[in-house]
Amino acid sequence: MNVNQSAPPVPPFGQPQPVYPGYHQSSYGGQPGSTAPATPYGAYNGPVPGYQQTPPAGVSRAPSSSGAPPASIAQAPCGQGAYGQFGQGDVQNGPSSTVQMQRIPGSQPFGSAPLAPVVSQPTVLQPYGPPPTSAQVTAQLAGMQINSAVAPPVPPPSGLGYGTPSSLASASGSFPNSGLYGSYPQGQAPPLSQAQGHSGAQPPQRSAPPQASTFPPPASGVPRMPSMTGPPLPGQGFGGSSVSQPNHVSSPSPQALHPGTQMGGLPGAPPPMHSSQQPGYQLQQNGSFGPARGPQPNYGSPYPAAPTFGSQPGPPQALPPKRLDPDAIPSPQLNELPPQQKTRHRIDPDAIPSPIQVIEDDRNNRGSEPFVTGVRGQVPPLVTTNFLVKDQGNASPRYIRCTSYNIPCTSDMAKQAQVPLAAVIKPLARLPPEEALPYVVDHGESGPLRCNRCKAYMCPFMQFIEGGRRFQCCFCSCINDVPPQYFQHLDHTGRRVDAYDRPELSLGSYEFLATVDYCKNNKFPSPPAFIFMIDVSYNAIRSGLVRLLCEELKSLLDFLPREGRPEESAIRVGFVTYNKVLHFYNVKSSLAQPQMMVVSDVADMFVPLLDGFLVNVSESRAVITSLLDQIPEMFADTRETETVFAPVIQAGMEALKAAECAGKLFLFHTSLPIAEAPGKLKNRDDRKLINTDKEKTLFQPQTGAYQSLAKDCVAQGCCVDLFLFPNQYVDVATLSVVPQLTGGSVYKYTCFQVENDQERFLSDLRRDVQKVVGFDAVMRVRTSTGQSWLETSRWGDKSGWEASGTYHTFSPDPLHVASGIRAVDFFGAFYMSNTTDVELAGLDGDKTVTVEFKHDDRLNEENGALLQCALLYTSCAGQRRLRIHNLALNCCTQLADLYRNCETDTLINYMAKFAYRGVLNSPVKSVRDTLITQCAQILACYRKNCASPSSAGQLILPECMKLLPVYLNCVLKSDVLQPGAEVTTDDRAYVRQLVTSMDVAETNVFFYPRLLPLTKSPIESTTEPPAVRASEERLSNGDIYLLENGLNLFLWVGASVQQGVVQSLFNVSSFSQIPSGLSILPVLDNPLSKKVQGLIDSLRAQRPRYMKLIVVKQEDKLEILFKHFLVEDKSLNGGASYVDFLCHMHKEIRQLLS
Repeated sequence: MNVNQSAPPVPPFGQPQPVYPGYHQSSYGGQPGSTAPATPYGAYNGPVPGYQQTPPAGVSRAPSSSGAPPASIAQAPCGQGAYGQFGQGDVQNGPSSTVQMQRIPGSQPFGSAPLAPVVSQPTVLQPYGPPPTSAQVTAQLAGMQINSAVAPPVPPPSGLGYGTPSSLASASGSFPNSGLYGSYPQGQAPPLSQAQGHSGAQPPQRSAPPQASTFPPPASGVPRMPSMTGPPLPGQGFGGSSVSQPNHVSSPSPQALHPGTQMGGLPGAPPPMHSSQQPGYQLQQNGSFGPARGPQPNYGSPYPAAPTFGSQPGPPQALPPKRLDPDAIPSPQLNELPPQQKTRHRIDPDAIPSPIQVIEDDRNNRGSEPFVTGVRGQVPPLVTTNFLVKDQGNASPRYIRCTSYNIPCTSDMAKQAQVPLAAVIKPLARLPPEEALPYVVDHGESGPLRCNRCKAYMCPFMQFIEGGRRFQCCFCSCINDVPPQYFQHLDHTGRRVDAYDRPELSLGSYEFLATVDYCKNNKFPSPPAFIFMIDVSYNAIRSGLVRLLCEELKSLLDFLPREGRPEESAIRVGFVTYNKVLHFYNVKSSLAQPQMMVVSDVADMFVPLLDGFLVNVSESRAVITSLLDQIPEMFADTRETETVFAPVIQAGMEALKAAECAGKLFLFHTSLPIAEAPGKLKNRDDRKLINTDKEKTLFQPQTGAYQSLAKDCVAQGCCVDLFLFPNQYVDVATLSVVPQLTGGSVYKYTCFQVENDQERFLSDLRRDVQKVVGFDAVMRVRTSTGQSWLETSRWGDKSGWEASGTYHTFSPDPLHVASGIRAVDFFGAFYMSNTTDVELAGLDGDKTVTVEFKHDDRLNEENGALLQCALLYTSCAGQRRLRIHNLALNCCTQLADLYRNCETDTLINYMAKFAYRGVLNSPVKSVRDTLITQCAQILACYRKNCASPSSAGQLILPECMKLLPVYLNCVLKSDVLQPGAEVTTDDRAYVRQLVTSMDVAETNVFFYPRLLPLTKSPIESTTEPPAVRASEERLSNGDIYLLENGLNLFLWVGASVQQGVVQSLFNVSSFSQIPSGLSILPVLDNPLSKKVQGLIDSLRAQRPRYMKLIVVKQEDKLEILFKHFLVEDKSLNGGASYVDFLCHMHKEIRQLLS
């Protein structure tokens, strides 16, 4: 397919099609479409839930305070912080014990150096014409006036960077159960500081050439915020400045700046929004440049003010950048200077790239038009943009997103750029209601048409020859005969005349009905089963969990997933309860009462009954209801505190094996399994291992028993979903092994209380039970390499599975091997028994598999590169299906083309998963250093090979990657890689496995949370309020803000909010009467209350997990927790601010270039 070729007209497959012989239309899973609102792919831009945020040193926020009271950290209940205690919204009310927080002097590896303003520069297009230059946002540091106020002597700065994270010591020397609350003496407000916030960036460039960024200056005359005087806050680090601010620079005079390089120098002034009147350039659908291009609309002259992103820039214009002396920027390493001498230039936050601006520009430029997939190598809109997809031959970005849509032709070029080549694949992604589900094609007994050599499935890129009697495989170039029943004539262009009648010849995504050859033991599968396995130990009964769960299951069983429009689901259900022993229940429809059978020999697990254990819900309704009524009463007086775990999973798997079906186990578990049984665990929680070489053991399972158990589960198609309700350490790293390897999910509710956590638990349970799942699945990704020729065919060469479960191999002509890229690494929740097949006992619409590619040989620029993801699975109705996704990418010989077509969000998704897997085998510090080095190499290669010559004192970022530093800093500050004192070992293990399966939209908002001001937009407005940057500097104490990151939802209330607003939202008369830690807003009949409630419901509907609300009052003890999510600021556990990290990256890049 020619890169510049326009896509032929295609009939709208979004509407019901006439039924053509050979296939029929069906909806996957029988679901009428997503029940989410029409915009489930809404705004995302995310960070890491963690917990403590140091008020950054530097600018102080009015009102000024004289004398900072000591800060302290209160102890979280149950010893759980972060994700267990707060990460999912579990907040304990009532008094909390406090421990004095000592400030630990630490190193300051970077963060004090001034940085020349960032420039997003166009890549130099070497093949065609002169390189475009652009307005670069620069400032002459010479001549800037340094504030000469003398600071009082202060202790050495605490570490803010990427050395060892400083831990917080209590007065007694340790945090036995470190907490999150920070409390202040009665009547005293905590000192407030103004974060060095930042705004004013643009989006990762989509498919147009990068364009320089210019920022209108803030309004002149903005007064500087008053200083805060007094001793430093204990635990507060100084990023190169003392509290009285000797380091702020006056704004450079207008004469000092080039007309094209506007920069605001006054801190505190918000960036003006770009005028909506300024027109943008027409979007270029194809991400490459060719001489055969016709004139582009609106291509004549550039607009000087507002940058347009994802659109065509004007012709190159020569604006000479201001030259800076490379030595004019002092090094960030300033620890040897006394604090009062550590002066540096204040970087204008509005002159560095802003995620909010990038997201907003992409929405404005690309949100109104459908994304048509007919053109090869198109970069899709950002995940934060709501857009409609029209499938015209390439898979929707909802199914596949790539780190780059233009792949280097050679491995040498790829190594030089260091940009990872990866795809994040979500095979069963849920689609918005406006988009059609993949068509189901039935080829009858002959099955899907495939290449005889590489086994790739028929797709739009296959080339038919010899009048349609043969076709050439687009993956391995093998010539194949077309079966007589599939023959069709070709038109004058060489396309089959029925191409648009067949989804597999015209669409990027579709499904085939699989034949019996694709089934285990050459036998069609039975419908899957769900088994509910309930912990009935003392903790589970006492907390009210068992009673709550049994009540919910009575109604929830009516909503099991189903396909098509049957009256009832085909899924059968079974029930087990357990503590130290297991109780199986016979709920056969012919019984008057359920029967219990106890298995006490947990060392040799077996299923005591077959008939009556797995039943149809409607047939056994009365018996099931009776059982669910009796379970809480049966165990109401239990005193058994010990539990088993591995035997429970073993029992569920054996039950599915006896029933000869796949299925899912829903485990509800409360404590560390210490009873004598296989899989017994011990408490190994040891915080002293943090920042040592043995820290990796905290992420590794205690025993290999769970890995072998998971392997058996995958072979049976037994997926495990685990709901944890711990009051203390339960070793999540070990308990999550089986869910992780079987494609399941883990949910964690620390210190579960029915009154506080009921809504979140029940919401998660309902979504988990009702979502459509593919069972007993195998996925393979083929690339245009010809594949490795000894192909293991678990599903493959028409011989399928043997009864023994062994694999067939075949050996085609070894001389005909194609070259290109191949899949070499995989990330996600799955199991692999060989190097090519991703095996999943279960796969739902929220799970992704991330695949990394490497070069085998040189790629062809003209032909591009092809990916085909094939997923074989059993549907909820027991039907064996193949879901196919195809994607064509461009190939390039110029680095500029690579950098022009990257997607930063996908890049961060891959890098986070790479790092989170790395902590299993390497010290955390080396993992962090690896990330920083790779980022610096990526940006240094761009600077060296693509940017126009400029001073080394200037930081130049590619347009598509201008947000790479801020997002990478969020990953580095995450609790897995840099935990605060309050983050438990279980929290870190929980988040690590959670991120492994996240899609691009989830990691985006997880690492960089959305902060939405609620009272600034008109009350009558029905749209989401525009987000602001995640920095304390952006908070106004007269406003209310909603912060979300996919797991947490905070409502921050400023101390000066109008009384009417407080009354409308909380039904109290003043700010002081708002209860601290409130988790449910009162439902009130007024416009503001309805608007906020509607916004909260909308945000929750966009996320796969329920986000519990926590109300945080300004200057309240919970505010430290909230500030942890203001990721552009310096964090309490040593994480750098955005500005400081940008300085550090600049230094790293300069070192590489020199």
